[in-house]
Amino acid sequence: MAQRLEVFAVEGIGEVRPGDDLAGLIVAAVDAGEHDLADGDVVVVTQKVVSKAENRLVAIDPDDPHAHRPLVLEESVRVLRRRGDLVISETAHGFICANAGIDLSNVEAGWAALLPEDPDRSARRIRDALVHRFGIGVAVIVSDTFGRPWRRGVTDVAIGSAGLRPVVDLRGTTDALGRELMVTEVAVADEIAAAAELVMGKADGIPVAVVRGIPLDWLGEGSVVGDLVRPPQDDLFR
Repeated sequence: MAQRLEVFAVEGIGEVRPGDDLAGLIVAAVDAGEHDLADGDVVVVTQKVVSKAENRLVAIDPDDPHAHRPLVLEESVRVLRRRGDLVISETAHGFICANAGIDLSNVEAGWAALLPEDPDRSARRIRDALVHRFGIGVAVIVSDTFGRPWRRGVTDVAIGSAGLRPVVDLRGTTDALGRELMVTEVAVADEIAAAAELVMGKADGIPVAVVRGIPLDWLGEGSVVGDLVRPPQDDLFR
């Protein structure tokens, strides 16, 4: 287990627009910044800039506060709950989230941002560019802000990853007292995404951060959609 973690923001990326080479912007910002990337770093990129670069923006009526509602239904495969203006739904990725992950914050008025079609693929593209440019082994997480059942407030979680095992399975190992762990699986991709958000903020215009010092055995092949999303047959609440 890591004894020390370092988290720092990657500044200087600026406004991301549809069609931009997001990986190239990240490379340029790292080149111009005070921190170099190192083997084992995890680069966390917010969903919003990924969606912008991939042109996952839809025009809506800026004068209608409910203009995004039809998009919520279009982006949902199933609606689980409704309460007033809030819809909790399941997306095609398998995410259970508010309003199908559609976001109006940090986008220009008259536009709504949809989730990337394949966040794991988005993470792989960025990782491939970083590995090619710097010649080191890094992982990439695409993060988004989600609410959580039974708890107030929001936190960032991973919705896509590359080069990282999103879940570390501790079943069969022992705790500090020698007892065998029977059910413990740690969502390390979510933990890393939440740590990165602490230096990015919600309104500071910093969409990328680096988490350094994770255990190297957390690196490897994996998929948020495949490994971290609980399948319906194992979900007591669906």
